[in-house]
Amino acid sequence: MTRTKAITDAITTLTDAENRFGFVRIEDEQFFSEWCEELPNLSETEKENLDVLRRRYIYHRTNGNLLEGTVMLLLVSPLLALAGFYDPPFRIKAEESVNLVVDDSEEILRGRIDVLVLQDKLWVMVLESKKTTLSVWSAVPQALAYLMANPNPNLPVYGMVTNGDDILFIKVVQEDTPKYNLSRVFAPFTSAKELYIVLQILKNFGHLVTCVN
Repeated sequence: MTRTKAITDAITTLTDAENRFGFVRIEDEQFFSEWCEELPNLSETEKENLDVLRRRYIYHRTNGNLLEGTVMLLLVSPLLALAGFYDPPFRIKAEESVNLVVDDSEEILRGRIDVLVLQDKLWVMVLESKKTTLSVWSAVPQALAYLMANPNPNLPVYGMVTNGDDILFIKVVQEDTPKYNLSRVFAPFTSAKELYIVLQILKNFGHLVTCVN
């Protein structure tokens, strides 16, 4: 009999994700060079917009911890807009349902992605925002599970997890053996330059995906 579990309950650690999906972490900069090489330049206007975004976030953050919805409103949504993901050819879907069949069809994992950015049928970005009281690392195992639901397993898929204070990028390539690696952690709360690099990475992901198609 097929069992159904929530992704948030079934996948809580990297070990869970690696055991259930056969993930292998590839700690090679060449495997995931998209976050650190050949990044596009930002205009002065883009930097000014990021400075405003950062000041606004810090203003609210200094008054206490922020819930997930507030992080989405203050940080994630403006970043997606600046990266061009609200404009053609990209489309946004919020709270997208995901079903994953594992263990020889004996178990189905279900969950909802906070924000899914689509370019045709290619999943560009999965965003798992967390409350600022939680470590950004706590979102990585579930993000890996969501990325496995990519309907185009022959193409790489990218993810971003954030709790607002920290931002981390993920790359997954399925092929025969699912592989993944992580970027370094960016901390826009501590430096404006950190947020500049985050936008450069997002814009680079968007450029790579449109080139593929």
